[in-house]
Amino acid sequence: MPVSLLLLNAPLALAEPLKAKPTDKTVWIAIGTDAITPMQETFAAEGWNVPTALKQQKHAGVFQLKESQLSRLALMMHEKFDRCAGFITYETQEEALASLAPVAPNAAQKAVSYTLTNAATVNTLVGELSAANIRTTIADLSAFPTRSQSSQGGVDAAAMLLAKWQGYVTGAGRTDVTVAYYPHTGWRQPSVILTIPGTDLSGEVVVVGGHLDSISSTSAAPGADDDASGIATFTEVIRAAMARNYRPQRTVKFMAYAAEETGLRGSREIALSHKNNNINVVGVMQLDMTNYKHPNATSDVGIVTDNTNATQNQFIRDLITTYVGVPFTNTTCGYGCSDHASWHSQGYAASIPFEGTVVQKNPNIHTPRDTLANSDSSAAHALKFSKIAAAYVAELAKGTAQ
Repeated sequence: MPVSLLLLNAPLALAEPLKAKPTDKTVWIAIGTDAITPMQETFAAEGWNVPTALKQQKHAGVFQLKESQLSRLALMMHEKFDRCAGFITYETQEEALASLAPVAPNAAQKAVSYTLTNAATVNTLVGELSAANIRTTIADLSAFPTRSQSSQGGVDAAAMLLAKWQGYVTGAGRTDVTVAYYPHTGWRQPSVILTIPGTDLSGEVVVVGGHLDSISSTSAAPGADDDASGIATFTEVIRAAMARNYRPQRTVKFMAYAAEETGLRGSREIALSHKNNNINVVGVMQLDMTNYKHPNATSDVGIVTDNTNATQNQFIRDLITTYVGVPFTNTTCGYGCSDHASWHSQGYAASIPFEGTVVQKNPNIHTPRDTLANSDSSAAHALKFSKIAAAYVAELAKGTAQ
């Protein structure tokens, strides 16, 4: 079993995340064809070697880059295309080239029935949720100057989050629940994972996640909405689950991913590790940006329909209708816009309920203006997504709460 999976089941977190060597290693990316020329022009303007495609198809191409170039590429994608990342980073050329093939079914994922039969548990968890707690977590995370994958702030933010989650676990006396770093050898910031083991279906796993890192056009990257809001949204579900002694039938894993902004790197490693170890992940929910509502928005939630699972998306619509009661609509990214795409590309059922439609997303992301004050300063909008996530966990993992 790889060290990364051993860490998922460790009783306590590592004292320090592993740190990468200060070398500029080679990486490979898959990027949409519409962004190839702008990428090459950006590299030329920086005085870098202009990359050429190793392989190119109608919609995407694969390129070899240096790791240090990823942040600049991510900012270019935001500046020119208003995309979050907009490319996927791979550690090997083989993986990158394979990504151009259609997504293959995942033999590890077994069919699951999406049923709404656990209202008592849903209502118990939802009744425990508080916008004030979500607001506090957003404020704490966005207080770091940056949470970028290679920064001390990124490391410190992971440590703060781990301590917060461990505090909920310890306070509830839950010796069965584990919190651990998931270290990555390519950069300093670790991912953080909390695991609640299932009672009688422990081999089946439900994942709820969001990304911990931030990025900006300057050195200031508060990332309050992108994605402190998503982390805070499901952190409140963790708090409620511990406070209400939630005991799921299926194993539930809450994941704060490192290095999303430079090509979904943390979640890609984790999803691939789960696939390689034949772990039956029955469903994945991604929460990336949950606390901004556009002034002209007519819906509170956008259900992203590309790089996601249509059957699970309908399940989430049913959860919203039954337990949350807010308006929703369909929306598309047009590319792998967040960590759900990492799981989707490994053949797992993934969904991302977004803070609105993609075209009406927060205009302040990836800038120093991505602050709590420039989204919903009360976190009332994010609370709607905490309710969705709590309902998703309780109805997909089932189980009881008190």
